[in-house]
Formats: sequence, C-alpha cells, structure tokens
Amino acid sequence: MEGDAPIRDAASVVLLRGSGDDARVLMGQRGKAAAFMPNKYVFPGGAVDLSDGHVPLAELPDPDSMARLALHSPAGLEHAIVASAIREVWEETGLRFGIPGPAPAVTDPDWDGFYATGLQPSARGFQYFFRAITPPMRPRRFDARFFLVRAESAIGDLDDFSQAQDELSHLHWVQLEEARALNLPFITEVVLAEVAALARSGEAPRSVPFFNNATEVSEFLRLG
Repeated sequence: MEGDAPIRDAASVVLLRGSGDDARVLMGQRGKAAAFMPNKYVFPGGAVDLSDGHVPLAELPDPDSMARLALHSPAGLEHAIVASAIREVWEETGLRFGIPGPAPAVTDPDWDGFYATGLQPSARGFQYFFRAITPPMRPRRFDARFFLVRAESAIGDLDDFSQAQDELSHLHWVQLEEARALNLPFITEVVLAEVAALARSGEAPRSVPFFNNATEVSEFLRLG
C-alpha cells in the first residue's frame, strides 16, 4: 500500500520453561512510548540486522526447521533469522544460547557483548513453529518467524535478567493460561494457543501456521 511502512524480516523467541501445569513462558512489557505495540506484553524478538547473516553459528535448529525457513524466506536469509533470534534473546533478557568457544577474528559491535561471555551462539533446540506479517497501516511492520525453545537449554540463571537491555520491562515467567490475562497483541494470543498445543502434545511442529497480512486481505495458511 502506498505510504505504508516497509515490511522488515524479524525473529521472535518463545522460551518454554517447565512442563504440564507448571509450563511457563518468558514475557516482557514494551514501553508506553514505543512506536510499535506500546504497553503490550510480548516475547523477546526484533528485526533482523544485516550483520546477523555473517555470524558463525556453532549449531543450527533441527533440519525440518531449517528447511521450512529456507522455503519461507528470501534466498540465504534463514541463517540471519536464526542468528537474530539468539541475539534478540541476549539483548532483551540477558539469557544466552551458546556453547563455550572463542569469538571469531572479526565481530560486529552488536555481538561483542555476547562473545564477551565466552560463548559461541548456538540454536540447538530452536524450533521454527509460527510466522506472521504485521497488517498494513501500522507504524512498524514485520515478517516475523517465531521459534520455540526449552528455556532450560539457556546458559545461566533463568531468573537473572540483570544483563538485559531496556527494551522490555517486567520480564517474568508466566504460566501459559495466566499469560492470556496480560495486555497482549492479538497475534501473541494466537501464538500462545499454538505453544499450549505443542506443549500438551510434546511433538515437533508438523506445519507452520502463517498469518499473512502483507496486503489488506488477511490470510491464514498452514505452511508445510
């Protein structure tokens, strides 16, 4: 649409902690002055940076996730999307997904803080399970790929958010059913329902729900 905000590629991560009735997800609140979804509770995530495509990953998500990402993304962008998912979790929560190892010879400033912890980024256990494009006439628009990962695979204290940057406040673990009572964007409610179904089944995603709002005609698809 003429004059509409450009659609940027993005990654969002649902950290699932515990199981059964104790299953919880990590959420934080966006600031009231934020241009995009002010005051809303969301999962860690954000736009893909160009530098993310050059970041070596010690481990990738499962082959099905990578194959689906490759089908659903511009050529070669799947690596950058996965890297951005790890970076956004680190920046917005202080939690790290990685394995011990040295930093590469050349790094980007956005990744210096991560490498300073003595880790190489790893996406082992990340499952690509949802995709959504922000509808038209929003101040920011994203083509977001959502990943599900067990929180227990993160490095460090899962209740320590002292290294988080200021993009999200009130970071806390919330039970899946209780999360729906928070001030949520519509798409986050839909994602939570999908997470609850996957948590109950204990199975890997068989397909990827896709809310395609690239145009004024909204579509709900299931991507293989």
